[in-house]
Amino acid sequence: MSSSGKLGPQERAEAWDRFGAEQFDVLVVGGGVTGAGSALDAVTRGLNTALVEARDFASGTSSRSSKLFHGGLRYLEQLNFGLVAEALRERELMLTRIAPHLVKPVEFLYPLQHRLWERPYVGAGLILYDTMGRGRSVPAHRHLSRTGALKLSPGLRQDALVGAVRYYDAQADDARHTLTVVRTAARYGAAVRNSSEVTGFLHEGGRVVGAEVRDVDSGATTTIRAKVVINATGVWTDDLQRLTGGRGRFRVRASKGVHVLVPRDRIASEVGLILRTERSVLFVIPWGNHWIIGTTDTDWNLDRAHPAASRADIDYLLAHVNEVLSVPLTHDDIEGVYAGLRPLLAGESEQTSQLSREHAVARPLPGLVSIAGGKYTTYRVMAKDAIDAARPDLGNSLPPSVTEHVPLVGAEGYHALINQVDRLAEDHGLPVWRMQRLLDRYGSMVDELMTLAEDDPSLLEPLPGAGEYLRVEARYAATHEAAVHLDDVLARRTRISIETPHRGTETAQPAAELVADVLGWDDARTRNEVEVYQARVAAERESQRKPDDLGADAERLLAPDTRKLAVGRAMG
Repeated sequence: MSSSGKLGPQERAEAWDRFGAEQFDVLVVGGGVTGAGSALDAVTRGLNTALVEARDFASGTSSRSSKLFHGGLRYLEQLNFGLVAEALRERELMLTRIAPHLVKPVEFLYPLQHRLWERPYVGAGLILYDTMGRGRSVPAHRHLSRTGALKLSPGLRQDALVGAVRYYDAQADDARHTLTVVRTAARYGAAVRNSSEVTGFLHEGGRVVGAEVRDVDSGATTTIRAKVVINATGVWTDDLQRLTGGRGRFRVRASKGVHVLVPRDRIASEVGLILRTERSVLFVIPWGNHWIIGTTDTDWNLDRAHPAASRADIDYLLAHVNEVLSVPLTHDDIEGVYAGLRPLLAGESEQTSQLSREHAVARPLPGLVSIAGGKYTTYRVMAKDAIDAARPDLGNSLPPSVTEHVPLVGAEGYHALINQVDRLAEDHGLPVWRMQRLLDRYGSMVDELMTLAEDDPSLLEPLPGAGEYLRVEARYAATHEAAVHLDDVLARRTRISIETPHRGTETAQPAAELVADVLGWDDARTRNEVEVYQARVAAERESQRKPDDLGADAERLLAPDTRKLAVGRAMG
């Protein structure tokens, strides 16, 4: 067992062997943050745990969020104090103990547009927010005059605000955080594997006792026997429920959220912005050399694996952010676009329909627990509740959850390494800013990257077309981080697919060459991975020109799906 939860080809093969050979206590289906958290919760209670994901870890909702760990200011307005307090407690845990290498404070400006009533109203909410946050990891909010606000955000229109309030939340790379939760589960002994799809369930005497699983890349099949199966599949919750032959306790509705990225120099501001819209709120979030602007919130009933952003979505975001900017943004400013689906609870009664952003756990059959809803920030609480709900299947001697005391891999020693960043940078011949960036992505696991580069110093050179990343990061994605396809490397292990104007097409070939020998690709397979990735980018670009969801979805589906092609390649 690797101390860092290494997930390379060998560990992948070992997990497959374990699936068919062992009797598990818990099988978690779904490798988003809720499933990853459930696997970590279970294995750290001493339970023999397996985790399977049909596509890639975090490939759905968990790589397409607003990338915030936040209490949710607007839930205060809905008087949902419990949800806000819970989320703020989790934010504090992430910043201090669980993932200080991944989760960082981020400051926002809340422009005020109405004199007299708005400042005391928003101020009262933020006093409550700060009080509930309780920790001292982020500073308290501060009131600013219009002049003070415009000093921080000179890109705002003078007439767009009468003053502002400055407050803090936290942010993280969601895909990297989810993967780190998966690796932490593996570190404690869980058998975890992506590209492993549940195709059916095992039943005995009216209970679910495991699942049939297919390797999406080879077509091989196996069965996993477990005392309880946790359905943590987000917007696929109902599909998996139907596979059991039973009926669920709640229905999950998919709501599409679209975000766009623009270069940092296109908005003159030192801080993020939070803006009210007629439907919700709009965030402008600092993200390295970019701003993330989002999000929309619309029903989505089309393809769930590849939700598509339409021109209407992008127009909506630009129109709302341009209401406050002195230099408006245009479509030409957009570097990246991503669309994700929130799994909202849509119950059959008024009572459950109120749950929307809260989570719900149900045990529709003996041996099966479903968890859905919730928000990224509270994934650890959701995971705890899911495993607690499995008590009837696991026995009353189930130990309590301990994940609030379990740092994610890479967290231990991180603060000491940050204090040594100048020396580390000098030792490895890297600029200090780059070493800092590596520590904020890998924490103390940065040693593993540097070990990879010992035999080949060229790995410490920038990736072509994506200079923020090093060549070693692409290789490490395959040797340690469970990347199986080029898309995994460019869209989730790195965020090149949304952070570069070419969206990864210029990096596809060199990245594929860096992982080919690790993953056993020949020249034809390497070429195919590059072609499939480039076709995906072309389809996404085209979908974003279509006026509505139907057109965008049809265009996006024209691109080949690398995981659907895989079996054909394996058998060819």
